[in-house]
Amino acid sequence: MTRVATRGSALARWQAERVLERLGGDGELVIVVTSGDQRADVPLHTIGGTGVFVKEVQEAVLDGRADIAVHSAKDLPADTPDGLVLGAFPERGDPRDALVGSTLDDLPTGGVVATGSVRRRAQLANRRPDLGFAELRGNMQTRLEKAAGFSAIVVASAALDRLDLADRIDERLELVDMVPQVGQGALAVECRADDHATRQQLAVIDDEDVRDAVEAERSFLADLGSGCSLPVGAHARVVERTYDGRTVAIDGLIASYDGARVCRSSMTHADPRVAGRELAVELREMFGVVA
Repeated sequence: MTRVATRGSALARWQAERVLERLGGDGELVIVVTSGDQRADVPLHTIGGTGVFVKEVQEAVLDGRADIAVHSAKDLPADTPDGLVLGAFPERGDPRDALVGSTLDDLPTGGVVATGSVRRRAQLANRRPDLGFAELRGNMQTRLEKAAGFSAIVVASAALDRLDLADRIDERLELVDMVPQVGQGALAVECRADDHATRQQLAVIDDEDVRDAVEAERSFLADLGSGCSLPVGAHARVVERTYDGRTVAIDGLIASYDGARVCRSSMTHADPRVAGRELAVELREMFGVVA
């Protein structure tokens, strides 16, 4: 029986149960409370952003309380902790961001959009400098309950799809308008590096195209490094796969916090990690970010 470490939200449970289903259904959930859950009243970017929803879940695998950890890939830091491996990227939902409460064109002049993401704020501000922004935290139901207090809120399309709440979406923002967070929409499953039996199990549900895309995006994020705290986003996809290889294309973005300056570029390469690294180098040079 597989023990699955996960956060306790409805979305996190759905994701964990989905992975269990893919593995054959025999398992139990090990519910973990993360620092991100405990500090739901604090803006994400002030408490570390990426990683605040995964560290304690990873520790449950490392200390033997669980066999695997299931995450939203977008919550993962660029570097995997020693002792763990990313054993599977079993599937990816819609990577786009979604507006709830209004479409982009229908947002009133001076309207207030709620989101905890500096990436989303920067891109919306670039398109609509008149907009104001408010903080938004909490599980999906909490966010939706708060939507009436703003002109709109921004959330991940995949989250609403998985919770059967897609009818709440007013507009899915196309990738040309809103570059998503690295890994958005994808599921990621970690296990201990020395747990070879579990690694073999996870290999069966690993999706090659999803892995290549997410690895390109994570390579982009890793190459930007801790020295870059600016809003960034990336989305990759396998555009060709043949008997002797594949081609991965990745689009990325770096922006100023106020959205006044946005740099975008694309890269194509046969090696996902090289595609991500080369895109990061190009965007750093375009924006003037020191490596």
